[in-house]
Amino acid sequence: MSHTMTALSAALPLVSGWSVHSLWMRRRIEAARRDPLSGLLTRGSFTERAERWLGHRPRAVCLIDLNKFKQINDTYGHAAGDAVIRAAGERLSEWALNNSAVVGRLGGDEFAAVAPAYSQDQLTETLNSLIAGLEQQVEAGGHVLTVSASIGAAVFNPRADQADLSKLLRLADEQMYKAKQRGGGWCIAHPLAVPAMRTVNGRRDGRRGTSGEAA
Repeated sequence: MSHTMTALSAALPLVSGWSVHSLWMRRRIEAARRDPLSGLLTRGSFTERAERWLGHRPRAVCLIDLNKFKQINDTYGHAAGDAVIRAAGERLSEWALNNSAVVGRLGGDEFAAVAPAYSQDQLTETLNSLIAGLEQQVEAGGHVLTVSASIGAAVFNPRADQADLSKLLRLADEQMYKAKQRGGGWCIAHPLAVPAMRTVNGRRDGRRGTSGEAA
């Protein structure tokens, strides 16, 4: 018995050390999946998780763009822009937690989300809560900044369509553009809609990341 206890006592520090190392590794891996400014999933990590989330349940793929973000950067400086992105990340994280959604930062002031879409009323409530959460003032460098957003959503119906995140993001992008043209808010694409605009590199022609002029 004494030999057994001695062996266990000797092994405990090794087990404890390995547990700490494993926890450290998991935290490092998770940190690598997160955008350091917003705290949200990076584009690649969001894509990976969003494709799993589509699954076989009705979902809405959303594209979120902050309105007049470039003006904030140009007028108040990049530190103010960073404060807006940081605040948006916190608000999107809270919204995702409350609405069983997954959300990520695609780059710049552009974000994406996948949320449940069981009915028109439920989705309307979800998008309204998203707008309400984002459109709150941000204090930065002694200035009070007004934040607003444009959101496009594309509904995935597993009974009528195959899961195609790329197509759904393009549809959501088009709807976001419509919302932005009318001053903000949100627009929803029909579940069986086909992207209407020409795309370049998987993006609506004219959006950032294409060869056209930035919208």
